[in-house]
Amino acid sequence: MESSFPLIGDKMPSITVTTTKGQMTLPEDLSGKWFVLFSHPADYTPVCTTEFVAFQKRYDEFRALNCELVGMSIDQVFSHIKWMEWIKEKLDVEIEFPVIADDMGTVAKTLGMIHPGKGTNTVRAVFIVDDKGYVRIIFYYPQELGRNMDEILRAVKGMQTSDKHGVAIPAGWPENELIKERVIVPPAQDVDAAKKRLDEFEGFDWWFCHKKI
Repeated sequence: MESSFPLIGDKMPSITVTTTKGQMTLPEDLSGKWFVLFSHPADYTPVCTTEFVAFQKRYDEFRALNCELVGMSIDQVFSHIKWMEWIKEKLDVEIEFPVIADDMGTVAKTLGMIHPGKGTNTVRAVFIVDDKGYVRIIFYYPQELGRNMDEILRAVKGMQTSDKHGVAIPAGWPENELIKERVIVPPAQDVDAAKKRLDEFEGFDWWFCHKKI
């Protein structure tokens, strides 16, 4: 069976959802902001609980990047609310971001979050959407592996840096093994520019130049 969901570079489809913070329409209600929409398989599960705590502990860092967090699972909203209360009571962490109740599976189907080979619950999907409503990054993790929130935070920082400076971001940035915190200058597009490139920038060759920002 062929399925369709937004790909990198596509406009995020408009979806009206019920959340722990009331009804929202995405991406319209977050226009002008980046956001991370992440799905989890179910409430009251250990790995998901560790993820929610990890996201919340970095929430201020996301917001400093003009980026919101939006969680989601197929559980109903009252289940989300009760789980949030449990996290606050037992772990002393208050979840401040909204969590979508997708009990009819509409969002999961629209965004390709149900992978039949992994059962009927949503996998751990991550959609990073920019301030104009376009999908910039997609991650999929299986239910048994919790996500690395520092990598998701790095991804948002990296894409915003790329947009602002017109550069590419190296592996492990800002702690790359070759060029540390520096960024990649786009390669020259013609012979004359290639000849001048190493006079303008530091690099290993004309096609691999870098700079500090």
